[in-house]
Order: sequence, then structure tokens, then C-alpha cells
Amino acid sequence: MEVIQDLSSSGNDSLVFQVNGERFEVAEVDPSTTLLEFLRSRTRFKSVKLGCGEGGCGACVVLLSKYDPLLKQTDNITVSSCLTLLCSVNGCSITTSEGLGNSKDGFHPIHQRFAGFHASQCGFCTPGMCMSLFSTLVNSENSKLTVSEAEKSITGNLCRCTGYRPIADACKSFAADVDLEDLGINSFWKKGDTKEAKVGKLPAYNPKNHTCPYTEVPKDKNKSTSLLNSEKHSWFSPVTIEDLQSFLHYEMVENGKKIKLIVGNTGNGYYKETEKYDKYVDLRYIPELSMVRMDNSGIEFGATLSISKAIFHLKEQIKANLGSGGALVLEKLAKHMEKGASGFIRNSASLGGNLVMAQKKYFPSDIATLFLAVGCSVSILTGHTHEKITMEEFLGRPPMDSKSVLLSVHIPFLEPKIVDGLIQISSRLLFETYRAAPRPLGNALPYLNAAFLADISCNKNGVVINSVRLAFGAYGTKHATRARKVEEYLVGKILSVGVLNDAIKLVKGDVVSEDGTSHASYRSSLAVSFLFEFLNSFTSVGSSDLLNGSLVNGDNSSKGNWTLLSSAKQVVESSRDYYPVGEAMPKFGAAIQASGEAVYVDDIPSPQNCLYGAFIYSSKPLARVKGISVKSTEFTAIISAKDIPKEGENIGCMAMFGSEPLFPGDISRCAGDVLAFVVAETQKDANLAAKMAIVDYDTEGLDTPILTVEDAVEKSSFFDVPPYVCPAKVGDFSKGMDEADHKILSSEIKLGSQYYFYMETQTALAVPDEDNCMVVYSSSQNPEYTNRAIAKCLGFPEHNVRVITRRVGGGFGGKAFKSIHVATACALAAHKLGRPVRVYVDRKTDMIIVGGRHPMKITYTVGFKSTGKITALHLDILINAGITEDMSPVMPHCIIGAFKKYNWGALSFDVKVCKTNHSSKSAMRAPGDVQGSFIAEAIIEHVASFLSMEVDSVRSENFHTYESLKLFYEGSSGEAIEYTLSSIWDKVARTSSFVQRIASIKQFNNVNKWCKRGISRVPIVHQVSVRPTPGKVSILSDGSIVVEVGGIELGQGLWTKVKQATAYALSTIGCDGTEDLVEKVRVVQADTLSLVQGGLTGGSTTSESSCEAVRLCCNVLIERLTPLKEKLHKEMDSVKWDFLILQAYYQNVNLAANSYFVPESRSSQYLNYGAAVSEVEVNILTGETRILRTDIVYDCGQSMNPAVDLGQIEGAFVQGLGFFMLEEYLSNSDGLVVSDSTWTYKIPTIDTIPKQFNVEILNSGNHHKRVLSSKASGEPPLLLAASVHCATRAAIKEARKQLKSWGAIEGTDSTFQLEVPATMPIVKQLCGLDNVEMYLKSLVSQS
Repeated sequence: MEVIQDLSSSGNDSLVFQVNGERFEVAEVDPSTTLLEFLRSRTRFKSVKLGCGEGGCGACVVLLSKYDPLLKQTDNITVSSCLTLLCSVNGCSITTSEGLGNSKDGFHPIHQRFAGFHASQCGFCTPGMCMSLFSTLVNSENSKLTVSEAEKSITGNLCRCTGYRPIADACKSFAADVDLEDLGINSFWKKGDTKEAKVGKLPAYNPKNHTCPYTEVPKDKNKSTSLLNSEKHSWFSPVTIEDLQSFLHYEMVENGKKIKLIVGNTGNGYYKETEKYDKYVDLRYIPELSMVRMDNSGIEFGATLSISKAIFHLKEQIKANLGSGGALVLEKLAKHMEKGASGFIRNSASLGGNLVMAQKKYFPSDIATLFLAVGCSVSILTGHTHEKITMEEFLGRPPMDSKSVLLSVHIPFLEPKIVDGLIQISSRLLFETYRAAPRPLGNALPYLNAAFLADISCNKNGVVINSVRLAFGAYGTKHATRARKVEEYLVGKILSVGVLNDAIKLVKGDVVSEDGTSHASYRSSLAVSFLFEFLNSFTSVGSSDLLNGSLVNGDNSSKGNWTLLSSAKQVVESSRDYYPVGEAMPKFGAAIQASGEAVYVDDIPSPQNCLYGAFIYSSKPLARVKGISVKSTEFTAIISAKDIPKEGENIGCMAMFGSEPLFPGDISRCAGDVLAFVVAETQKDANLAAKMAIVDYDTEGLDTPILTVEDAVEKSSFFDVPPYVCPAKVGDFSKGMDEADHKILSSEIKLGSQYYFYMETQTALAVPDEDNCMVVYSSSQNPEYTNRAIAKCLGFPEHNVRVITRRVGGGFGGKAFKSIHVATACALAAHKLGRPVRVYVDRKTDMIIVGGRHPMKITYTVGFKSTGKITALHLDILINAGITEDMSPVMPHCIIGAFKKYNWGALSFDVKVCKTNHSSKSAMRAPGDVQGSFIAEAIIEHVASFLSMEVDSVRSENFHTYESLKLFYEGSSGEAIEYTLSSIWDKVARTSSFVQRIASIKQFNNVNKWCKRGISRVPIVHQVSVRPTPGKVSILSDGSIVVEVGGIELGQGLWTKVKQATAYALSTIGCDGTEDLVEKVRVVQADTLSLVQGGLTGGSTTSESSCEAVRLCCNVLIERLTPLKEKLHKEMDSVKWDFLILQAYYQNVNLAANSYFVPESRSSQYLNYGAAVSEVEVNILTGETRILRTDIVYDCGQSMNPAVDLGQIEGAFVQGLGFFMLEEYLSNSDGLVVSDSTWTYKIPTIDTIPKQFNVEILNSGNHHKRVLSSKASGEPPLLLAASVHCATRAAIKEARKQLKSWGAIEGTDSTFQLEVPATMPIVKQLCGLDNVEMYLKSLVSQS
């Protein structure tokens, strides 16, 4: 294939690069334009997705190939294209996922394996995943890829659908040391195949054949030919320090220009500058700034050297000095630096940039802390003044300005104490680094980082501390600092319990967070833990038995030996009763999702004269909006309520319980309320205009906003719950309480919210059409309601509006109703301006306006016997619904439905849906069900703790019999044979070795002080409703089949199941050639004017409803075709499908059929069952929870596609894991969301899921009332993630027991509430923020 030509012909005033082998020469471009913007707006390549715009998700990852003239080789690195400035890729080659392979030229083995291992669901993140893996493969050709490297290749990539396990399998399949038996379910081999057969069936990967040709770039002899020095681009690339000095002096001092110094631009992902610069200066081509220099004193890195290259050179130096004390320091530095950000950020982020951000903007840098501890120095150029200062002096200076440039950083080679030129034999250098963060392998800012360096020696009295440097950072101060008082105290001391105790007291005075820092006491506790662990590690050096080796012998747990997945096992049963239904087929479209060819709304090319929109939202909870002004001049119009046509209505959404306004009018009702829609010529200009909008507020004469459920109760601010969705109470509560031996009165639980974090944010494109019509492309779970809302808003008849949805890049309920506002705003703007308008909502705005899961407060009173049997329970639940109803009145039904999974004896409740001045909460995967199921577990845990009983026995004691199940779930309990929970409960105990592991965990906890393990087994009962759904099947003349259904493909495999159901239903005609009929079926996009009454895709049952709808269509077609088939059969022995259809065309048989499936009332609701066992290990020094293993058994009825259902089970569980353990969706005092980015909101990543993840899909046989005997899998498994939370609680309980044995009084009660999510600060607090102090105190008292 053709590679990029010599760039020198274009001169140094031209921006020239290639993308997938295509040459681009850009005549003029704004220098702030990113590579992502260019790729998506100016090329045909759409695989590069915008997920966050911060470098925090990996959806935009590309491979950048650039020739390194110093090393005389091509560097192939992944970069985040959303941060990489276009001008910085001059002379480079860019490869996207389409460049690896595609449907036309053939897919790359990576694409094929991602599809075959079922590693793509919604597909929005998949191209970025593929590029991360490809880069790892390209850079490991000489030394073959290992399993560990394969898994780590995607640690910076986020996925909200799959749960990561199948992605890890696809990556591991390329590793030279992989055991194929460890890889999960796939479409390549079958059970029983030999290893050789399996290898032969994998799509072959050969580095020579599958290394992308586009990674070759020209090896210019004259390096300056690839430099960009362009007035028209305002971009300059000096090649000497002198050039830089002159340029800065001339432009800044003499002309007062604003200058931006550029290396990788990754800092913009955190600070998101909106400032306009006059000139951009690329520092990468100054040799002195990218050099690596070594001598006897140490290693010096140029400031523009990337963090990845610095790590590489540190590792090279380690190899050269293996075993020395200095090598130990370098090794620890390199290992810690790999936890800063993700690989594709480290590849372009520079050492100097990181340090300057720490010094100038107080970025919580790990590198600054590390370099402070080892005594690094830096070189700085200010004007013509060159100076070398220590890292401590550098950090302590006033913030640098653009006139100063960081040139280099020097890392000294450290050796033990030297006396008279000789290293003391008894002296030893110890260096350790620490980091506590939500994600163990990086891509998350730390709560605290630390690095400690000590020179120690041993004598007959013990361990002597000769010198020590203690650096702490990221704890809520401007920059990293040294704990000077502790250092001074420790020098010369012989380590003892008393010395350690005094040092701990001192460090709490040295490491103090500034006022307003979150989790300040937790950060202080971490400082204590890290220092304790470091000093305690000295006991393994000498003969001292100071602390009885409490942290040695494998229990130095705050660091942990983090690996990723060790293994996973899936047990699935395929059924051939309805073949090909029941087959574990790959998801339809998975390969084109991997290659990036699958088209999402924002991939549709912009029509001519297209405008772009962005939302202006309120930052106040209840305020009069006096006016909106926008500083930016780069916008076309501001659309608000006054722009709604007089024949239209102010309607932005048609929700389940009425309509909602598009704009609030004169009064903002909540922080995050959409006030206006600003439209500009580009998405960037629109976003900037919205960001710079100034809203003039006035609160005079308005009531105080209602911001809590308690406020709502006080002001009687509630939404009505219609009687038809009110749940039913069970039994006589008073009688049940009278029968109780014990009572717990008015205990409280509070549950927070959760953000959807679909990878594709809200997006729409509205195009005015002829005859006063509007075509809208919307990423929506609900095109039908979108159609209605737009028609109402514009005053159109519904047939003048066409809403089209092909696929959605993740929904989880967030695009059920919230997407309607976005599409309606687009349509209104397009109608008003007479031009196409599109919007792709930026991640921050999306997080602020969409609402998320419902927070709630629960108060319960429970009565129970001494056996643990509960006799009566009353719940008072206050649900924070936000400002409008949305679907909130259904919440009581959902909560109580899942809550009824246990036999509570008598159950009464009072559930209030509170109207507050918060953004409206909406359906999120298992809405209400996940909260109800968790509340049940919390009460069971409380009862068990009260009685000092094993919680598992209390759960078993309150299991339903079939008779009690019928009482609690009247109308949906099904037949006795369908109640499989008891057998699932026993099965998951057997397959997980539950009883044996309880014993081993007890033994583990007895011998480990600083790690505690817990295990928990949790059941679920999840009620679902089957909704009416339309379908249409058309057979074309060549025998191929086109299918339309009401259900939307969200990544849940709906289209795949529909294809299988269509093939099964049509194959019943009995023709030859129907064995592969599934390959002839295509499911096409939803179109509200082609298929009406499409309804809402949600509630886990739309796949089965859609399958039944197409089966009804197929039955009609079979009925029409059968007479012709029988006639032909009399004339010939065999009737082939293609021939039959062709004859039907000649005979004018109607080969299109519509249907509308409406479930019978007796079968419209049913119950899903499952159980999970999870085991965790809690580090009680840091509060970190590590999920060692999860075993799930889930009843899918007779699975339509076990591979698809398995993906739904795993993905739902991991999303639930985020809710219970990680995701804090926080607001400020006005209710404005502050967890509004990938920096502040942490969904699960591959390093936070269970280390061993086993799932069994139970095939519970035929269910004649179910669609093809199947059951739902999309939402119910999410509830099983509570098992991790309960296991964490069990581990904390053990930590509190131990704390009590050390003499603590507070925080040792076995009854406690573990908040949701159980983040590190929460867990640590419950384990004892002062547990180290209490331990040392106990030692002192013993001595």
C-alpha cells in the first residue's frame, strides 16, 4: 500500500500528515484544533469516538507513527486524539481502527477476535480498545506479548457494557504464554476441541502480515523539513534554545502576545482551557529538551521527554545496574510512574509538563512527589538566565509564567551511606512509593501519594536510621511537601515501638490538608499508614523483632501485588429446540463495531449548512432568570422558550406520566435546568459559547429551594403515585410485631445516585425536509415518544416528523426520556433557523443535566424471632425524584417488587415520591429494583448482627416457599416448577465451594493483621413486565429477509436474537437451504413512520417481545407460502428456499407481514432468579477493596443466545459493582453536580472487577408462557453486585473485632451501616482511621 510521500516538498509552512495511508495537506487551521476534531469533521474515518474529551476513556485512541532521528527508528505509540493538537502531528502517520482492516478489505484478526469472543456490545468503545491492543502488539513483536501485557494494554480504556471479561479474553488470545483453557466462551472452538484444534480455529495473527503498513513514515535526513513554522497556523517549532529565547522575548516582552508552550497538550484534559492564544510554540524539536544524559551522578531527562520514554530509559538503566541500591530506586520510580494516567496519555504527556502543572497550577502530581523524595533537581531558563535548583525549591517558588521554561530534571543515582569514600557494608538504602487511588493500576488521581527514602544500618541494638526523606503529595495542599519534623526526629534513632509511635504522631502534624479538602481525615490516616508500613518494613532488614513481623511475610498489604484477571469460567447450555435460537452466535455487527464502520448518530455526515448546538444550564436551584448573555461572538443564535412556534407547545419530553417543558421559562427550577440552546457554526464554538454564557439570576420573592427529601416532607412536596402502580402490602404488621422476640426500631439507610456513563453522550441531528417536515436522527431508547414530543413542540402533525434510530452507544435508561429533550431542542432550532442542526452533548454537560439514578432515604422497623425468622417489617421510603415526574411514580412498585425476595412475614410500607429542586431522576438499569434488593440485604445483615448469627443462615431462614412466593408476588409467581431460586442457592454454594472458603477465610483473618477477607452469598428475585412491541418482516426476491422491530439495538444483542428468531420461525416451512437462513436476515434501523407504536426499549424484555413480534409476522408468511410450497413439492423432490421465494414473487404472494405483539395478561409479568457468591480482601491500612472472586448462577429460562445473555449478566453485574463500590455522583450545596468528569467520577475498569469471574447460565427448561422459553438477562444480574458490598461488610466486621482487641472503644460495634458506594475513605473509616495508632498503643501497653 502507498505510504506518505516525502513531506519536504510541501515546505515548512504546510501541515502535512497521513491517515490510514491517505495524505492530507491542510492549508489553514485553528491551532487549537485537535486531531479528533479533524478526523471526525474532515475525513471519512469515524472509528475515533468522542467519549469524554479529557483523555479519560480511550474511545478516541489512535496509533501515531513518527520517525525518531536520534534512535533512527519509527516510534509507534497510542495517543488520545481528543487532546492531541492537529498541528503537532505534522509529518506523522495516523492509524485508526479502519486502517487495520474493514468489511471491504477484510477485518484484522483483532476485529475478528473481539467479535468472536463477544467483546463488543454497544460497540462505541471497541475501536479504541482495538487500537490500544494493536499498539501493544506492534511494540512487543521482538519480545512476544505476555498475558499480563495483553491485559494491561486496555487499562486506560473504559467500557460500560461488557464488564471487561470478554475484552480481556480477546486481548489475551494474542499472548504467547496464554493457556487457551483460561479463555472464555467464543465462536471459534467448541467444547472438547484439542489445544491444536483451538489454535487452528483462532483467526491467525502474524506480525509480518498484520503489522499495519501505515506505521511506516519517511526517514527525513533533514529533520527540519517536518517542522511546522507557520504564521497562518500561528504555530512555531524552534530547534534551539536560542531560537526559543528570542521568540519568547520578541513575542511576549516586546509585543505582549499570549503564548502557549506545547508538548503533548494532555494538561488540557484536566484544566480545559478556553483562553485564546496568539501563538503556539511546539517545544519537542529542541534537542536539549528531549535529551537523555547519564553520568556517574545520575540521569538527566529533557523536560519534553514523554513520561513513557522516561519510564523506558529508567528500566534500561535498571538492567545495566541490576542489584544496586540505585537501581532499586529507579525500579520503584518506573513502577510508580506507570500508575500515573493511562498509557496513551503517558505517551504524549511530558515530564516537564507534569512538573510545571504541579508547580504552577498545583496539579496533584505523583511525579513531583517521587522526585522530591529522591532529591531531584531541575534546570530552568528565564530570559537569558539559566539556573539549577532542587525540586523542593522549584515547588516552593511562586507559579512559573510563560517567560520561564523548564529545561530538564536530574535524578541522582543513590547509594548507601559513604564514609571516607567507602560505602558502609552495614548500611542499606531503602526506597518505597505509595499511592491510594480508586483504581489500583492508575487512570485515577490519588487521595494521597508518598515516596520515602531511608539509609539504615543494623547493629546489636537494632535498626539505626542514618538519614531519611519523607515526601507526601496530593493530600489537599498546593504541592508535594516533605515531613521535615518527622525526618529530623528519626535521624540517628534506633527503631522501636516508641520511636515509631512518636513518628506517627508527628506525621499527622506535618501532613495537614487545607480547609475544604474532601476526606481530609482519611488522607491524614493514609499518611500514618504509609509511614507505618515503611518504617515497619525495616524489621525485615535486621534481626529486630520489633513488631513481630506484622507487615512482613506477605502481609505488607497497602501496596498489594496487583495482577489483573487470573481466570474466569463460563458454564452455558445451548439448546437446539428452536435452532438457531439458543446458539451462542456472535453479536450482529460486532466486527464493524470493532473496525469503526458501524454508524452512530454523530457519525452521520453533516448536511450542507449544518449548525451545531450546546445547552446553557442553570447553576442555581430556584431562581428567576433575568437574562442570558454570551461573551463569545462565535455563535449564530440562542434558542429558548420564546422561539417555540405559536401553534406549538413548550414540550421537551413525553414521559410516562405526562409531558415536561423543553425550557423552564422565567424561573430556573433546579441546578442543571436547561435554560437555552446556543447554536453555532461548529460544535466547538457552540460548546465554548455555552460555557461562556452568563446568566443573570434573581431570587427575590422566591421560596427557599427544596434540596433534601426532609425538606420535601416538611413542605409536603410530593408527586402522586397512581393506584395502578402502587405495590400491595402483605399481612398484618401489628400482629407480626406482636409475634416477634426482638425488634429493631427506626433504623436508617441512605442511598445516593448513579450516573449512566453511556460511552456515547446524548446526541441528535435534525434536518428540515420538504413540505414542512422534520427528519431527526436520535440516539434514543424511545423514538416513538421522541416523535410525539417534537410534533407537539413544533405544532406539527406527527406524520410530519420522522425519527430514525439505528443504534445507540449505550443507554441504560438514560436515553429513554432524557434523549427526547435533546432531539426536541435540535428540531426546534432547525425549524427556527431553516438549517440542519446537530448536537453532541459534551460529557460535563451530560453529567449535569441528565439526572441519573434516584437517591433515597429508608427508615425501617423490623420484628424477628431468635432463630432469625422475620415476622414483620415496615418501611418508610423517601425517594428524591427531582423537579419533574419522569418515570418516578413507578419507583415504589419497582423497589417493593425486588424487596419482596424474602418472606418478611408481614410487610407494610409508606413510599413517598418527593418533588425537589434537583434535576429530574430517571430510569437507570434496574431502577428501584437495585435499591429494593439492597435494602433487603441491609436489613437481613442488621438482624444477623443483632442476633450474633451468621448472616447466611438468616438469609436461608427467610427464603420463600412457593406458597409464600405466591402471596408476595401475586400474579407473577408462575408455576411451582419455575421457582428455581432454592436450587440456584444450593448450586452456587457448591460450585463456589462456599462452605470450605468460609473456613479458609476465617483462618486467613486470624493470621493477617492488615488484610481482612469477607465472603457473602446473595439471592435475587427480579420482577419484569413484557410490553407490547411491533414487528415487520419482508422477504425479498433473492430470499434475503429484512426485519423491522420496535426495539432499539443498545448493545444488548436485540438484533442478534431477532435474527435468530426470524430464521427459526421461517425455517419451520421445511424447505431445503434454511439451515443458514440466519445469514440472510438483516435487521434495519427504527423509523417512526415505517413502524409505528415502537414503544420504549427498556425493562429487559424488549428483546423477547421483538422476537415474538417477528415470529408472529413469520407465521403469517409461512401461512401464505405453505400452499405454494406444497404445490412445488409435488412437482420436485426438494424445494429450496430461494426457489420458493422467487416463485412466490411470480405468483404475487404478499411477502411482507406486520404484527403487534401484545402479551396475555397472565404472562405479562414473571420473576427472574439468580444468586452470587463474592469474596473480597480489604486492606485496612488504606480502605482498598479487592474483589478476589465472584460466582454467579442465573436462570435464563432457555437462553435465546447464551453468549449474548452471558455478556448481559457480566456487564450488569459490573455496572452494579460501580454503584455499590465506586461511583460517587456528588452535588454541591445548590444541587449542581460536581462529579462531572472522568477525573471525578470513576466507573469500574478492568483492574477493579473480580479477579476470578465465574458465571453459570442455568437452563431451566421449557416455560410455555415465555417467548421461546426465554427469560430476561439485561437488568436482574445488576442486583447481584450487592454480594460484593455485603462481603466487604463482612471483612470490615473482622477488622472492627481486631480493633476492639487492641483496646479501641469507638468504631468496634459489630452493627454498622456501610454506605453506598463503599469507597476507600468509607471503608477505611469503618476499619478505624486510627487503627495503626491503636495497634501501636496495644504494643506499648504489652511492653
